[in-house]
Amino acid sequence: MGSVPNPALTAFPEDWPVEAAAPLRPSAGANAGPCLNWLFVDLNSYFASVEQEVRPELRGRPVGVVPMMADTTCCIAASYEAKAFGVKTGTIVADAKRMCPGIVLVEARHEIYVDYHHRIVEAVESCLPVSAVMSIDEMACRLMGRERPLLAALELGRKVKATIRERVGPMLRSSVGLATNRYLAKIASDMEKPDGLVALPLDILPGALRQLTLRDLPGVGARTEKRLNAKGIETMEQLLALTSEQAGELWGSVWGERLWHWLKGEDFDLGETEHLKSISHSHVLAPEMRTAEKAWAVAHKLLHKAAMRLRTNQLWAAGIGLAIGFAVPRGEKTPVSRFGVPTRGWHNDLRLSECQDNQTLIAALRRLWESRPAGGEYEQPYFIGVQLTGLVPDRLHSLNLFDALEDTESRTRLLQAMDALNHKYGMSTLAPATMLTAFKAAPTRIAFHSIPDSF
Repeated sequence: MGSVPNPALTAFPEDWPVEAAAPLRPSAGANAGPCLNWLFVDLNSYFASVEQEVRPELRGRPVGVVPMMADTTCCIAASYEAKAFGVKTGTIVADAKRMCPGIVLVEARHEIYVDYHHRIVEAVESCLPVSAVMSIDEMACRLMGRERPLLAALELGRKVKATIRERVGPMLRSSVGLATNRYLAKIASDMEKPDGLVALPLDILPGALRQLTLRDLPGVGARTEKRLNAKGIETMEQLLALTSEQAGELWGSVWGERLWHWLKGEDFDLGETEHLKSISHSHVLAPEMRTAEKAWAVAHKLLHKAAMRLRTNQLWAAGIGLAIGFAVPRGEKTPVSRFGVPTRGWHNDLRLSECQDNQTLIAALRRLWESRPAGGEYEQPYFIGVQLTGLVPDRLHSLNLFDALEDTESRTRLLQAMDALNHKYGMSTLAPATMLTAFKAAPTRIAFHSIPDSF
């Protein structure tokens, strides 16, 4: 385990991503000539739509789904009636009330969203196999044979949308994107919301992409856009004019070259070399949880979740990070977080010998926790984030020289048994006693990129 570097004081956490830009409706064409490979399903305003489906009295009304009933938190979903007033994911509740005086705030009920997710997957599966579940509200299906011609694919898209409404509920609207690769199909699904159906066959692809902004591309957020702008790329026209080598240099990684090929319509698998580069979980603490003891319990729980994901994906961590946002008195120059809380941010990280066991990770987390700053401005933690970094897949993992092979295998079998029970019966089935406070006061929440099997 490496030494603790000097902690960095930053404005933490980062900005929320901005929603996709203006809608676009490419023409489907009059013949079945062009062929497509992927159908992408994106549920519209998913959490809010489920609430409107379960509670008919909410239909037609502006709804905001929130993690807790507090003006300082933010909306994690908004119905389209609320979006008409400018309320969106990440809008502070106090601002949402001002923007939309009639908004109905609903505390998130994640067990219901997971249940509806599984129903939606079954509905889509009745039309064609789901190749990949991308998140709680997104999934991708590979088209085969007679499904691939443009007109057949469009008809299949209509069938998927109708089947979701018929089998799951009329409030569950979806946008479907069709394209030659999964990345473009995702872009197509974002072009026309709500309830859209957009195809991007190769013959209209260049013209359609030129009408987008850089931020319409999945994976391009505020920071990436700023970096691209600094390198002279401000429009899709400029990005599309690059060669694959220039795109690779622009991103500084193989991702740039892959993106170049995807934007040309090429379809290829990422292959076995792809794996998660980091795993992170974060939590905004309710006012009554903003003490050092309770915040530590929540950090402990977040690490427990991250470690389970690490082992499920057969990965090993070579680093761990801890981020804490501290609530401070409001001042003229005090930074305000995206949650509306005057904040002072802090984070620190450690390098590790490749590991995936709770004992090593908890010891490292404790070292980070003990390195947090002290003093009057650091007494009210309101945000906790834990991240595992430097991830290495099983096949590339190097056994620690000081670990006995038998001990390592025994520990691995024990962790596998514990994880299996937690996956089946809920994450709190087997967990350290120090996390009891966190399980009671910080219930599981769903990140949009993951779908818990149970609670």
